[in-house]
Amino acid sequence: MDESLNVFDEPLLSCSESPVTGFFRDGCCNTSDEDFGSHTVCVEVTQDFLDYSRFRGNDLSTPMPDFGFPGLQAGDRWCLCASRWLEAYEQGMAPKIFLTRTHKRALEIVELEKLKEYAADIN
Repeated sequence: MDESLNVFDEPLLSCSESPVTGFFRDGCCNTSDEDFGSHTVCVEVTQDFLDYSRFRGNDLSTPMPDFGFPGLQAGDRWCLCASRWLEAYEQGMAPKIFLTRTHKRALEIVELEKLKEYAADIN
C-alpha cells in the first residue's frame, strides 16, 4: 500500500466507515499499484451523479451482497476512481469532494485546481 497521504501531503483522513469504502475496504482512499482504477477521490455522491454513473455503465446504487457492496444513496461518501471523477467533471456531473480525504495519487490523473473547485472541506 502507498503511504497514506492526502493531496496536501498530510495524513489521509477516513472517507467513510458506513458504507465502508476504499480499494482496501479500510474506510480510506488508500491505493497501491494493484489499484488499477485509482480509487483515490473521496466524494459525497448525489442522485444526479449516481444516475450519471449508472448511465456510463457503473451502477453504484444497486446492492451486490455477494461482493459486500450495499449500494450507495445520495449523501454517502465513497472512494471514487479518479478517472471517473474527471469524466464526470468534464460533463458537469462531478460530485463534491473532500480534499483531506482524497489520496495524493489522485493528482496523477486530476489537477489540484480542478479538485479544489469541488472541494467540500476547504474555503
